[in-house]
Amino acid sequence: MLKVKVYADRMSQPSRAVLIFCKVNGIEFDEIKVEISKRQQLSPEFAAINPFKKLPAIVDGRFKLFESHAILIYLASAFPGIADHWYPADLSRRARIHSVLDWHHLNLRHGAAPFVLHSVLAPVLGLPLNPKAAAEAEKILISSLLKLENIWLKGNGRYLLGNLQPSIADLSLVCEIMQLELLDEKDRERILGPHKKVKEWIESTRHATRPHFDEVHKVLYKVKEIIRANQSNQGDGVMQSKTKAPLPSKM
Repeated sequence: MLKVKVYADRMSQPSRAVLIFCKVNGIEFDEIKVEISKRQQLSPEFAAINPFKKLPAIVDGRFKLFESHAILIYLASAFPGIADHWYPADLSRRARIHSVLDWHHLNLRHGAAPFVLHSVLAPVLGLPLNPKAAAEAEKILISSLLKLENIWLKGNGRYLLGNLQPSIADLSLVCEIMQLELLDEKDRERILGPHKKVKEWIESTRHATRPHFDEVHKVLYKVKEIIRANQSNQGDGVMQSKTKAPLPSKM
């Protein structure tokens, strides 16, 4: 039986969600690394898999699929033995998960990804910082975290929608927020500090998906070291313009 091929860059938040889901649920797959920083997703070979040229994407036999939420739904539905809590059979519970996923792409993702890029990651990629864009993204991020805290995490459960176990929505949104690990501790605490429920939820999701969660996120801490080194060198009047890190996917 052919393994699923997962085309991913671990600096891509949705790529991490798909990889962790596969690992946690014992889905056999081959990870095909596509480095966005090298523009490998723009190759004709990858365009044949995803014409939008973004990550992640999968190939299961003759079936090709892109868009991370669609991939997570497919994996949770197509493979036997996946625990029901990830993507419940009950249609009303499924619909609520879809509502979170739809909200995510139009809110949290529009804040977190560009905020990190324009506030800390851009110089590592040889791009200038963009304080105006970072400020606009921060407004969306702060608003999204407030809604996450007061609406989606409302209830007695540890997870989104008051659930007692994680769903694909928890994994997708937590991987998004983990990009904030690239910030310095002061900025990260300023952003996340006021949101006790959000921080507890992140840790609950991390705990529920260990050791795979930590293994897949190792790349963030490596890139954070590069960012700190470049900031230190800038302070000394030196810029390591040749040092590059993977570019986060905007999908």
